[in-house]
Amino acid sequence: MRERFTADLKAAMKSGEKQKVETIRMITAGLKDRDIEARATGKTLGDDDILALLQKMVKSRQESVEIYEKGGRPELAEKERAEIAVIAEYLPQQLGEAEVAEAIKAAIAETGAASIKDMGKVVAALKAKYTGRIDFGKASAAVKAALGG
Repeated sequence: MRERFTADLKAAMKSGEKQKVETIRMITAGLKDRDIEARATGKTLGDDDILALLQKMVKSRQESVEIYEKGGRPELAEKERAEIAVIAEYLPQQLGEAEVAEAIKAAIAETGAASIKDMGKVVAALKAKYTGRIDFGKASAAVKAALGG
């Protein structure tokens, strides 16, 4: 994925896409920060870690859009939406609600979860298979409901 960021940054710079250049630079800066944190623990970042970072960036920008719209700042909200669009290009296709429900059922069956106490196992199984493709905030609530919580 890192090579893709570099190649896309060069292409955006050549074509004069200022917003895309800014956003990709922001992504690479976030990656460098994570690399430094990981180095301290002796780990290296994999694609799953990069996807998690990108999802966090999207979520942060979505929250900012809401705040800017409530505050009457549509130009700032639009800038955040443009950043979300660029970041989303690097994320895998998100699962639909029906697909998420099926994935949760499969994870519950796979882990043998029977009660709310097993929620952690189910969410861990989902994260192992669907990192970057499911909003785990919403999925956790669905797992809790499915387990009778």
